[in-house]
Amino acid sequence: MGISFGSLFLLCLSHSVLRVSADAISGCNLYTGNWVIDQSYPLYDSNSCPFIRPEFDCVKYGRTDKLYLKYKWKPSGCELPRFDGVDLLRKWSGKKVMFVGDSLSLNQYESLLCMIHAAVPNARTSSTRTDVLTIVRFEDYDVSLMYYLSHYLVDIVSAPMGRILKLNSIQAGHTWLNADVLIFNTWHWWPRTGSAQPWDYIQDGQQFFKDMDRTAAFTKGLQTWAKWVDSSVPLTTKLYYQGVSPIHYHGQDWGASATRTCIGETQPVNTSAYPAGPVPQEAIVKNILSSISKPIYLLDVTFLSQLRKDGHPSKYSGAKFDNDCTHWCLAGVPDTWNQLLYASILQGK
Repeated sequence: MGISFGSLFLLCLSHSVLRVSADAISGCNLYTGNWVIDQSYPLYDSNSCPFIRPEFDCVKYGRTDKLYLKYKWKPSGCELPRFDGVDLLRKWSGKKVMFVGDSLSLNQYESLLCMIHAAVPNARTSSTRTDVLTIVRFEDYDVSLMYYLSHYLVDIVSAPMGRILKLNSIQAGHTWLNADVLIFNTWHWWPRTGSAQPWDYIQDGQQFFKDMDRTAAFTKGLQTWAKWVDSSVPLTTKLYYQGVSPIHYHGQDWGASATRTCIGETQPVNTSAYPAGPVPQEAIVKNILSSISKPIYLLDVTFLSQLRKDGHPSKYSGAKFDNDCTHWCLAGVPDTWNQLLYASILQGK
C-alpha cells in the first residue's frame, strides 16, 4: 500500500523537528539549569499507566498536592527536547533495552514504560516477570524493555560461612549481554547495615571481611564492573550509567531545619548550588567511567534531582514505607531522567 502525501508530509515534518531539536541541544550542558513550571506537565497520567508499582504510585495512595507534577527541567543554555515515544520506539526497533540495578533503576524503567505507553496507548504489549527480570515487549515495534534487579552489580553468593558480597565477581553479567542497550546503576544498597544488609561477609580477592568502609567497597565493586564492561560487552552495545540518585531525609542538606524530611515538601530547592554540595560518590562514578575504554554515557542526574525534595513518595506509598524520601513519585522526576536519555540519543550518544 502506498503512503499518502499527507502521511509523507507529517513524517518529513517529524524528522525535521527532531533534527532541529538535536541541533538546538548540540554543545549545551543539559545538566545545569533549574526547574520551571510547565502547565502541559506531567507527561502522562499515572492513573492510565498499567506499569507503575505501588511504591511509586503517589496519587493512587493519597497524595493530593499536584504542583510537583508541573515542574520541567530547563537547562541553562537550551530547551530539553520534548519526549517523543514513537520516535524512540522506531529508533529502538528490533532491540532489547535493559536497565540493570536496584529500585532506582526500576523507578526509571517504569517511568519510561509509562512515557512510551502514553505515546502508543493502543500498542500491543506482552510481559513476563521473574524474581530478578521483568520484560515488557512492544510487539508492533519489536522493542523489548527489560529490568534486571542487581543491588550491587557484583555478586552475592551463599556459602557455608554465610552470604558473601564478592567485590571481584560478576557472574550474572552473561544475562545482560543479551541486550542492545544497557543502563546501569548502583549505590543505594551499599550503605545498608543490620537486617537491611543482604550479606554477612565481604570478599575482596582472597580476603574476607565482616565489614569495611562502604564507599571503599562500592569503589572496588564498580571497578570490577568497569573491567567487565571493557572485557565482555560488545562494541555494538550502547552503554549508559544512571547517576547517583539523592535522598532527602535531612533538612539541613537543603538549608532547612535538621528535623525536616521530604514529607510535606511541595516545591523544589531554588538555587544554583545545592547547600549540602555534591554527593561524594558522584566523583567516584565519574572517575571510574572515565577509565572505561568503550563509549559510555553518564546520565548525570544527581544535581537536578537534589533540587527535587518535593518529588518523593514520603508517606504516599503503596509499599507502606513510613517515609520514603529515596524513591520518586511517578509521574515525576525520573521522567526527566528519561527525557535526558532521549536527548542523548538525539545527540548520537
